[in-house]
Parts: sequence; structure tokens; C-alpha cells
Amino acid sequence: MNTFKTGILMSLMMGLFLVVGAMIGGQNGMLFAFVLAAGLNLFAYWNSDKMLLSMFGARQVDAGSEPELYRLVEKLAGNAKLPMPKVFISENPQPNAFATGRNPEHAAVCVTTGLLAKTSKEELAGVIAHELGHVRNRDTLIMTITAVIAGAIGMLAHMAFFMGGGERRNNPLGFVGILLVTLLAPLAAMLVQAAISRSREFEADKAGAEFTGKPLWLANALAAIESSARRIDNPAADANPATAHLFIINPLHGGISGLFATHPPTEERIARLRAMAGAPAPASGPWG
Repeated sequence: MNTFKTGILMSLMMGLFLVVGAMIGGQNGMLFAFVLAAGLNLFAYWNSDKMLLSMFGARQVDAGSEPELYRLVEKLAGNAKLPMPKVFISENPQPNAFATGRNPEHAAVCVTTGLLAKTSKEELAGVIAHELGHVRNRDTLIMTITAVIAGAIGMLAHMAFFMGGGERRNNPLGFVGILLVTLLAPLAAMLVQAAISRSREFEADKAGAEFTGKPLWLANALAAIESSARRIDNPAADANPATAHLFIINPLHGGISGLFATHPPTEERIARLRAMAGAPAPASGPWG
């Protein structure tokens, strides 16, 4: 069901992109938008992982430099029946992690130094298993494409405003239509992107719990990471907020909640994991 929902949402995202192109220049504008989307996604398909890892100053590690981490990833990848991904560490005090790569054969898992310092081995295993869930479900490609299209929609909306709508005869709403597109199209793209991201997080949580066989490892990790992420800055993510949806926990402070949130409520994620483990909800505490 979530896969079907994701397909529908991605179709809506692409449809919105074409509508903005049509507002710029009618059929020619729509064709321009289609070609632009194809070019951007082709570039993202081949280069997004390198760009993202570079953005966060990640360094690749192996069995010689980080034997415990590497062996843990290797074991969990085996449990998930996935090829061994590349392993990276980002020098960042905020505990967090993300996965990237165009497919399971070209995947990478990146953890922060804060995550290594502030989680137990069991919690770390839960986090890595979650990221491998994204790899197995090919969310790394899905979320890259949606992020690229969402950003391009914002770019085209601004072009529509400054170009005055291109061929006015193809834009019956005139300036009012351009103004509406400029204001509403980026917001609509954010809504769709957030909805896709939230549904994929739940699926990755479920897969991660299956790979370890211990849903509470991930539940405990989510609680610990959420608590720390609220207090510890992530400067690289703050400088590149469009990447926030890739992390296991939202790395940004403040942010937009509700419909625009890129992550489901952490307490809901924990509740689902506890239900998978057959564990009762705690009598008190923030995670329910």
C-alpha cells in the first residue's frame, strides 16, 4: 500500500512540475519542464551520493580503520540479503545517520561521530538496520528524485514570476495565475515530498526491526537520537535543509511541523516498534 501511495505522490509531483512549466510557456514550457526534469534526475541518479557525502564531509572507512562498525554493517547487510554497502563516518557531534546511492549495488551508509559516541552497540545496530531498510526499499533513489523535483518546482515558479508567464495566450489567469503558481507550487511540492518521506520512514523502521530481530533496539535508538538532536546542532544540515529528510531523525531545529514535517512523529514510530516487539507502552514518559 505504501509503495502504491508513493507512486501516486511522485506522479503528482511530476504533474505539478509540468503544470508550472505550462504556466511559463504553454506547451513549449511543459516540454521544457519535462526535459529539465529528465536532465536533473539523470544527473542526480549518477552523482547525488557523491555530492551528499561530500556535503557532510564524510570519510570512507573499512575493516582496517573501523573494524567494529564495518563488521556490524556487514552482518546486518547479510541479514538483509543486500550487497555490502560502502561505510562512511561524518565528523558531526549530533547523533544521526543516512543512506544514499542509486541502488543496493551502489549504496552507502553514513553515521555521525555523535551517533557512535552516544548509542550502545544494540542501538547502533538498530539505526544501521533502518538505513539498510531504505537501501532495500530503494528509498535512497526515490527521495533523491523527489528532492530534485521539489527544488526544480521552486526554481520554475520563480522563473514564471520573473518571466511574466511566457505566452500569455496560454495562461488564461494572467498575472493572478502566475502569482498563485509562484506562491502555491513550492508549498504543494513540499507537502508531497514530506508525505513521501513520512511513509518511507515507517517502512524502513519495519525493515530495520526485521533485520535485527529486535525492534526495541531501534525504538531505544530513536528516543536517544531525538533527545540529543534537539540539543545538538548539525551545521551541515542547517546549511542544506533540503537534505533533512534523508536522516533517520530530523537534524534541523525549529522547522515546520505538521503537514510539512519530513519525518513522522518519533513517538508514533516508537509505538509501532514496541507493538512489533509485543512490548507494552511505558506507564509514563514522552514516547508512549
